[in-house]
Amino acid sequence: MGTAIALIVLLVLVIGGGIYFVRTQAARRQRQLDDAKADARRWVERLGGQVLNLTGTDIASQQAMADASERYNAAGSELEQAQTAEQARLARQTALEGLYYVRAARTAMGMDPGPELPEDRERERAGKVTEHRSVEVEGHTYEASPEPGQHTPHYYPGGRVAGRPVPQGWYSEPWWKPALVAGAWGLGSMLLFSAMFSGMAGIPDAAAWEAGYDAGQQDAMESGDMGDGGAADMGGDPGGMDMGGDMGGMDLGGF
Repeated sequence: MGTAIALIVLLVLVIGGGIYFVRTQAARRQRQLDDAKADARRWVERLGGQVLNLTGTDIASQQAMADASERYNAAGSELEQAQTAEQARLARQTALEGLYYVRAARTAMGMDPGPELPEDRERERAGKVTEHRSVEVEGHTYEASPEPGQHTPHYYPGGRVAGRPVPQGWYSEPWWKPALVAGAWGLGSMLLFSAMFSGMAGIPDAAAWEAGYDAGQQDAMESGDMGDGGAADMGGDPGGMDMGGDMGGMDLGGF
């Protein structure tokens, strides 16, 4: 009889402990979600204030504000649907990207860009356009510039699109958008990147870009030392990646 009572007590304790653990974890996740939502909401509201009160005065600033407005709507939707802290953080990132567009619009209009925004490692590592370039790829002209202009009204704050770095700068057209929508780059993307950024400081060469590396990782890749990323086995025979002089195997002629 005593053994049965002890087993019952033990079972009750185990069940009670399990319930307490589950409730504790649920409460912790809820606190994390609430905190992440509050942080995201602060940035979404800040972006909304700019979108509603700032109007572009030229093509470049108008386009940047249109992009900011698009990010504002997307961030609001993401925040409303967020069920996890990670989803709320994604809404925060979208709002921050919108604020980068706002800063670009203000700069294009000759205004103070406003307070600095939190640093983003991916944007920094993607590099920046440092000189004006005009290139022709398969009969189509593309331009890139560190400054807004009549021929470069499309801004991108820098970062990764479909796994590859896109430098911060002003462009004649948003050549990265198809990859942003589709989640993958087209066949001729490396040819365009090479023509537009070849030799520009702080930006990876076309082969490194095709592999998804930024300029800093490119240096490590070439030296065969990927540090903590050595699990990718980049050390022994880098030639096995066929990223050297023979690019013909990629068959980009049809671009």
